[in-house]
Amino acid sequence: MIRSRDDDACPGALQVHQAADGDLARIRLAGGMITAAQLEALAHAAPEFGSPAMELTSRGNIQVRGIHDAAGLATAVEAAGLLPSATHERVRNIVASPLSGRSGGLGDVRTVVRDLDAGLQNRPDLAELPGRFWFGVDDGRGDISGLAPDASTHLTTADTAAVLVAGRDLNLAGAFLTIRGNRWRTSELDNADELLAGAGLNPSEPAGATWSPVDVPPVGWIPQDDGRITLGAAVPLGVLQARTAEFVAAITAPVVVTPWRSLLICDLEEGIADTSLRVLAPMGLIFDEHSPWLSISSCTGSPGCAKSLTDARGDAAAAAESREPGGRRHFVGCERACGSPAVGEVLVATNSGYEPRHP
Repeated sequence: MIRSRDDDACPGALQVHQAADGDLARIRLAGGMITAAQLEALAHAAPEFGSPAMELTSRGNIQVRGIHDAAGLATAVEAAGLLPSATHERVRNIVASPLSGRSGGLGDVRTVVRDLDAGLQNRPDLAELPGRFWFGVDDGRGDISGLAPDASTHLTTADTAAVLVAGRDLNLAGAFLTIRGNRWRTSELDNADELLAGAGLNPSEPAGATWSPVDVPPVGWIPQDDGRITLGAAVPLGVLQARTAEFVAAITAPVVVTPWRSLLICDLEEGIADTSLRVLAPMGLIFDEHSPWLSISSCTGSPGCAKSLTDARGDAAAAAESREPGGRRHFVGCERACGSPAVGEVLVATNSGYEPRHP
């Protein structure tokens, strides 16, 4: 598919997007990892410079909407250590297995994520990558490879990994830059042969070898391999209120934002985990793997998006709260179907109600 425009309006912390409800900024978190102090800083900055309703994204990032002081927000983000490169801040799109190094998987890929992030920032040419191009780092469990990153690495044993395409390789990203035209994703290329050749790679598996997409976040009480606990918290419709984020940060534990728009609160002793769960559940975070909120999602909808025909987020919330039987459903306000998951039913708003999107 060839894009109809060459410019990339994907927002960052410095380049904001003008939405219907004000400016929008997206803060990239490599591997979704954020410290308690950094989360607290964002929880304070969001209501000061924009809306207290922060949004978790399907790339493990955090968005702030309704911004009235973009410079003030950018200064706060930089002071929190969340803006390591002004030139590469929109292309630091790295998604990793969220539980890696703590529970399951073939190995700990967190160091790989940090090295990849540093390598990306040290390549001036890669600052020109589209803001939608993203890297995946899968620890062998298949949760990230199933989401079809543009370039990723997938552990096949604790010491070896395969490079995948649409799989971590900066040469692959550089090769994409030379042939992309105005395409934003490797999946939009007619075929991957030229891309692989440009990166000096040869395919070892037939094209199309994939993992099934994962669409449900890890929630509840998750024992870590070291005996400590991770709490998996689903966030209804991915909207994390700043006040709730402050309480999460007050636990002073590492946090991971997952690509399923949820949180992992990590490395907890059992007593702290139990107390934290009892405090956070009444605030709206979901720790029940059977909750209907895990099967409902939506785009922003109106009034935040001028193209939306309806309050898609409100309609999705009503569907979750009704607890009526139904499979995975994603509500969208227009045909663009933003944020649609890889599986489940996409319901598109029309002037006469919602209709299923046809392939």
